[in-house]
Amino acid sequence: MSALAEQLPLEQACRSYDNSRYNLEDIIQFMDAEEAAGMTHSELERILEKKGQELIRTILQDHLDNRRLGECSTPVTDSDNNDRSHLRLQTRNLETTFGTVSVERTGYGINGRKSLHPMDAELNLPSELYSLELRRRVAMEAAKSSFDETIELVKNTTGASICKRQTEELILRAAQDFDNFYQTRHYPVDQNQTTGSLLVVSVDGKGIVMRTQDLKEKTRKAAEARTPKMKKRTSKGEKRNAKRMATVATVYTTEIFERTPEDLISEKRGTLVSQPERPKVKQKRVWASIEKEPVEVIEDAILEAESRDPAKEKTWVALVDGNKNQLSILESLNKKQSLGLTIIVDIIHVIEYLWAAGRAFYPESNLELELWVQQRLLKILQGKSGIVAGAMKRSATLRKLSPKERAPVDKCARYLFNKKPYLRYDHYLAKGLPIATGVIEGACRHLVKDRMDLTGARWSLSGAEAVLRLRALRSSHDFDEYWTYHEQREYERNHKSLYKDGVVPVVKNTQLPRQVRLRIVK
Repeated sequence: MSALAEQLPLEQACRSYDNSRYNLEDIIQFMDAEEAAGMTHSELERILEKKGQELIRTILQDHLDNRRLGECSTPVTDSDNNDRSHLRLQTRNLETTFGTVSVERTGYGINGRKSLHPMDAELNLPSELYSLELRRRVAMEAAKSSFDETIELVKNTTGASICKRQTEELILRAAQDFDNFYQTRHYPVDQNQTTGSLLVVSVDGKGIVMRTQDLKEKTRKAAEARTPKMKKRTSKGEKRNAKRMATVATVYTTEIFERTPEDLISEKRGTLVSQPERPKVKQKRVWASIEKEPVEVIEDAILEAESRDPAKEKTWVALVDGNKNQLSILESLNKKQSLGLTIIVDIIHVIEYLWAAGRAFYPESNLELELWVQQRLLKILQGKSGIVAGAMKRSATLRKLSPKERAPVDKCARYLFNKKPYLRYDHYLAKGLPIATGVIEGACRHLVKDRMDLTGARWSLSGAEAVLRLRALRSSHDFDEYWTYHEQREYERNHKSLYKDGVVPVVKNTQLPRQVRLRIVK
């Protein structure tokens, strides 16, 4: 406390919090009144919550009123090397989680330029109306539920007021540092050494319903050429050409888990065998992008893997569902960067093709169909996918199936032939490598489908990308760390970059009640 403040009587020094004390006394009087004595506990809780928010807002307002006004003891020079010598008091509003407050502070001006406010930098105030803490609340809720539900929740649980357009804008601002955060993030070497000897990269795709103008050009033209049969509802097949594919990626570490094909399926009966507990997945990061091309997302996944294992001490594995483009990109990066990557096509997709082929021979769901699938699955796990493919085609020919009937058989056989280099499951199991994409499939569901596939939702490109980023941060348990980084980046953008050499002048360290302050005049 300054010498002047020490000389003030205690009553005068505390006078600036009179509004807060008045509100507190008002709450106490209400609780002590006869009206409150007849209320239920729920009624009291609701009233206290509302009054409590207003009390905290008043305390915050009194604190801002009592805070130093942002006058600096040294000259203020902007980033263009202009001395800011014109001083005047300026007031701005700030929408906080407790309600609206006003901030009065010293502005350093020059003709034709916006004023600089060193106290704004000290408080790290955003450029817009809404506080960074309110932005954080909105970002967390919008990542979980619809914008309308987010607005309703903010309204019911805070003292703030916000509409849909501002919500969308805050989401975009909240997610803008996503890429930089992960590019500058580093994993401690000792932490990497204890997270397992396998480093797994997995990618997949998931469609999101978009506004027509944000579809890719080919899809957009097809959508614009479509003529709806009805005005109020879409008919069968009319939902086509409405989606844009988001590329979903995950990187995680785990331990080697050696098995044999017979450990998975009984050779005698072709039945599934109960599985021992798999090693846990560690350091899992999941994310998705609808703005970036698949090659960019896969490159980001490789960079994430390299940040965890720069010395290539772990065994690197890539798990995909057989998508040709993804396989081509991974093969290219593997060769170009000498990654030593083992690329594996997911066994679950192979099983889906087998079931479709099996129904060509056994149209009814029964034990024979189940046994047919499991026997061939065992052979595929033993590394005999080519033999299985040839045998099912010959069987379809011998049974004289029509082209339509045998179509799923030929499709399955073609898949097995084409993906044969990535179906060496006997080797993968012996080396303890994973062969199923359960992690990325789960990411597609909870990261994309559960939020982006809401009934009637049509996304803008930027809005979908922002929400995907925020959901990814939450799913990867990185949100809190990211938000600390985001607030620092906001400080650099909104304040530090405005001053010469990026140095914000220090505000005078005075803490006097507003009543005894001198006004700053031009």
